[in-house]
Amino acid sequence: PPMGDPAAATLDGAVAQYRRAFFDRDTAGVAQLVGPGILAPGDPSLRFVTEHFAQAGAETGIDRALRLDTTVMLIDDPVKRVDNMTMAWGLEGRVPFLDHELVELAATCPPEYKIAHEGKGVLKQAARRVIPSEVIDRPKGYFPVPALTHLEGPYLDMVRDALYAPTAKERGLFNTDAVDALLANPNGKLTPLRGNELWQIALLELWLQRHGVTGPVA
Repeated sequence: PPMGDPAAATLDGAVAQYRRAFFDRDTAGVAQLVGPGILAPGDPSLRFVTEHFAQAGAETGIDRALRLDTTVMLIDDPVKRVDNMTMAWGLEGRVPFLDHELVELAATCPPEYKIAHEGKGVLKQAARRVIPSEVIDRPKGYFPVPALTHLEGPYLDMVRDALYAPTAKERGLFNTDAVDALLANPNGKLTPLRGNELWQIALLELWLQRHGVTGPVA
């Protein structure tokens, strides 16, 4: 795991390892995509991670990353999604692994145990008392919503229509030259985490149009 690498032992090293493993694009890449006057100065994402890692209480790269996951990423992403989807259908979700006593116990484990056996060694060992090994050792299921990496046919037409729509041009969120370049080679630009860059900006534009967000952004 990147955060268990000796290079992550220092604050600067931990930030660099985290950025390399989890950032899907850099500021320069975003600056090429968006219109003038839209991008925030500096690198807000990198600044946020650096400030969070610098806080007292986590001395290793693993613990710094896990603290960020526990207090920020977990709350604002998977937990929020589970809550939104269950409540939308009148269900009350429960997340037993987030019981505060269990979380507090897990936090006391030495860092090397936290990343053993792909990060779930302790949990798997404890679970073998009650769950069959064929369940524990089977391949992990796919959790994120599948994203298109290859655009063609009706999906490419939909993307082109969205990005060339009058509302998109009026909004001015994306650099027109960058949009033209992506549409000229729709499958030629993948992000470091293997996402199709054209598909990603198209999804944002489609969401803005569906929710009636109009007018210039700057």
